[in-house]
Amino acid sequence: MRRNKKSLWSSQPMSIILSVTIGLAAAVGLGCVFSALVYLVLRDMGLSDVLAALSLAAGAYMGSYICGRYRRHRGAVSGIICGTLMFAVIFLAGLALQVDTADIKKLLLLAVSGCTGGVCGVNSKRPSWLMDQ
Repeated sequence: MRRNKKSLWSSQPMSIILSVTIGLAAAVGLGCVFSALVYLVLRDMGLSDVLAALSLAAGAYMGSYICGRYRRHRGAVSGIICGTLMFAVIFLAGLALQVDTADIKKLLLLAVSGCTGGVCGVNSKRPSWLMDQ
């Protein structure tokens, strides 16, 4: 007889924390790729702000998409929460390192891209191995 144990995704706080962590890791990874691209290929800092915003938006989208895909409900709300928590982490890191803190534009960028990722994740095909939800 098969045992049904609860998935990590059945708990909303744990799934959002995991999604925020994945989103921040994706944003940092894309930031490293884009900085290497600027340094090695472009040799001009003109596009650095755009590429930094793109890496943040892609990280928020990816984390919220994963949360929406495995939670399978409330994608917009979960995405906005993921984006807002990513902003809070970035804001607190800016305060701790005593550099410029993030502004309202970054909050809106992360919230909108997180909302979009959450909605797309909920509306995507359900993973076949996910049985408990």
